[in-house]
Amino acid sequence: MFESEFLLSTEDSKDAFRRLILKTAEIICESFPDRPYSGKSPSDLAHTITNDFLPQRAAPWEQVAETLRTVVANSVAVSHPYTAAHLHCPPLLSSLAAELVISALNQSMDSFDQAPISTVVEQKMTRWLCAQAGLPAASADGTFTTGGSQSNYMGLLLARDAFLQKHWNWSAQKSGLPPEARRLRILCSDVAHFTVEKSASQLGLGADGVVRIDVDDRFRMDPEMLRSTLRALGEQSLLPMAVVATAGTTDFGSVDPLSELASLAHDVGAWFHVDAAYGGALLFSARYRDKVAGIEAADSIAVDFHKLFWQPIPCSAFLLRDARHFDAIRVYADYLNPEAHEEQGVPNLVTTSLLTSRRFDALKLWISLQTLGRDKLAAMIDRTIALANHAATLIRAASDLELVCEPQLSTVVFRYIPPAGADADRINSAIRQSLFDGGLAVIGHTRVRGRQCLKLTCMNPATTEANLEELIALIQMQGRACA
Repeated sequence: MFESEFLLSTEDSKDAFRRLILKTAEIICESFPDRPYSGKSPSDLAHTITNDFLPQRAAPWEQVAETLRTVVANSVAVSHPYTAAHLHCPPLLSSLAAELVISALNQSMDSFDQAPISTVVEQKMTRWLCAQAGLPAASADGTFTTGGSQSNYMGLLLARDAFLQKHWNWSAQKSGLPPEARRLRILCSDVAHFTVEKSASQLGLGADGVVRIDVDDRFRMDPEMLRSTLRALGEQSLLPMAVVATAGTTDFGSVDPLSELASLAHDVGAWFHVDAAYGGALLFSARYRDKVAGIEAADSIAVDFHKLFWQPIPCSAFLLRDARHFDAIRVYADYLNPEAHEEQGVPNLVTTSLLTSRRFDALKLWISLQTLGRDKLAAMIDRTIALANHAATLIRAASDLELVCEPQLSTVVFRYIPPAGADADRINSAIRQSLFDGGLAVIGHTRVRGRQCLKLTCMNPATTEANLEELIALIQMQGRACA
């Protein structure tokens, strides 16, 4: 009686699946927003959605289709050239095809008998990614994650456990944290991602265990300040557990001097983690790869593919220099990955992940890379950087705009300069909100050294120079209206 509800269980279900895919594609294409956002407020959207999530009887298809149309029409159009707020990319068509396969097959990556070929693909791909980053083939391995937050957390978790094991022969997995753990410190730049503190608090080290280091005029960690801070920590009997470098800060795209920081970290026995969630894409740019020189010295690396690899969320990886450190999170379950499987050579990726059930996200990256090829991928990455540089040129030339920092990747931070006496912070905030509320543009905002700023994040290589010129003119016009 229920066979037709499941994919490919009968000929009827196969036909139903074909029809469903075609109808859904039609809904997306017909309802996809032609502007960055509909402009509806949270209360407007709340009134659009009914609370009858489970009707007594199945709703007719047209009613379901109308629900889908409502969702599509009231979502942010990530492929629109005026959508430039976040590291939020338009997905490749090839990755959407792979997403369909991933969902239809519904493989779970927590055991080989749930995801046989998926396990092999992910294992091969993570090791290939390690090689692309310059990590040693004999020892490196990785795992796919949900994003930079999870990858950064994994890096600091393994750093903590490696430090405890090395210095005090202590297993946090077995015994929790020793009293001495309150002396552990994590060092990162003043503009590193907030997940450093978030991870420290979740690891029992507390946000106070994070020491932020001053940056230079391009918002890169200052090695001399790191050196002096490490010296000061030693004088206070505090222990530098890890140094977190950033390859592509969220606001500025800044890449810390990785080689110098790696040397300083390893000199004091600290783990060197590189948050390359954003800038990891530079590994595949022949023109800009030198920006991440030194990443090969990392003990662990975070890289996101749902940024400058144009994958649907989620698609990220955590790369580890020495796979033996995964032992710190290894757990066996008789029903899932008994130790006998390991002795038999059965791969069980659950032993390298913080998650149990997990999607086969490696497939969409693989299919996309196959579809693009290395040259086109590099050209797309380079194009986003060129767009940011063009935007910066326009901003420099405008008398009512101020460039806050030279772009280093695909982000541009700037301010609207109102007439003298006006509240510049209020007006810059109002510009962004007014454009969003009107559905005219989705641009970013941030605060830099106490000043409210605007931000363009150029994630769409199909955007034209003319699109950017129009968007910046729109921002200027909105600024005058808000002043």
